[in-house]
Amino acid sequence: MNKLPVSISPHLHCGRSSRSIMLDVIIALIPAIIASTIIFGFRALMLILVTVAACVLSEYVTRKIFKRPDTIHNLTAVVTGILLALNLPVTLPFWMAALGGAIAIVIVKEFFGGVGQNFVNPAITARIILLMSFASQMSTWQPPFDYRMAAGVDVISSATYFSARQTGQEIPSLMDMFLGIRAGSLGETCVLALLIGGGYLMARKVISPIIPLCFIGTVAILSVLLGGNLLYQIMSGGLLLGAFFMATDYTTSPVTKNGKIIFGIGCGIITILIRFFAALPEGVSYAILLMNILVPHIENLTIPKVFGEEAKAK
Repeated sequence: MNKLPVSISPHLHCGRSSRSIMLDVIIALIPAIIASTIIFGFRALMLILVTVAACVLSEYVTRKIFKRPDTIHNLTAVVTGILLALNLPVTLPFWMAALGGAIAIVIVKEFFGGVGQNFVNPAITARIILLMSFASQMSTWQPPFDYRMAAGVDVISSATYFSARQTGQEIPSLMDMFLGIRAGSLGETCVLALLIGGGYLMARKVISPIIPLCFIGTVAILSVLLGGNLLYQIMSGGLLLGAFFMATDYTTSPVTKNGKIIFGIGCGIITILIRFFAALPEGVSYAILLMNILVPHIENLTIPKVFGEEAKAK
């Protein structure tokens, strides 16, 4: 009688590789990349290329030093570089952007074992570190369609929606918010581009709609309850970029349905608490980072009971 081979689970495969999934994410980010290049000029595209190059090179060198297999082909470093750049202002010096890419890959990702081992999102963590280290440069916003910096001319800094609201400056119209004709990070301004990208990821079933809907829905409900403007709160800051592209990261988000609900709602609550009651104008990055840390506890609470398992005695 032939022996039946037994292998480690999972025994079913969806037919998709990490590379194909990351390729879909890159495709979904293309509208935001195009929009940022149109709105902020060619320097936006250069900044994206710098962070991508820094991430890829950092991963290659680190894995060589640690004598680990090369993983550049799976495109995770490319996605990290794009997401990091989309969370940065176009005026940020290139060396700071490259430093952020190295931090994201070396410290946040490779020091914990590489792909699938990091417990927080690399791009978000690198952005927060850059924000704490270079607060002035990370808070200098170029006005839309002002391409003088690419020509080596200093530009007059503008204000985002939240900073404009705090200082009493003129607030962009809802149409300008939707089309991205406003100051902000590269990937957070054009709502239309983010909706196209998020819709593509859900249509391709790369991400589940649970986390984005719970995240955005919680922000919307609490904004109304606290007297905020619903549409401005949804379209401002990094909410849509974070909800579609970073809160849904496979490695740092729950796998269970109930866990995804808790995770999304938690991200929304923390975002609103920071927006309305903290000194910081925006809280999406901090909200996702804090919820990343809580993911193991969320999964322990929401893991389904094994079929046939008896209840443990108290």
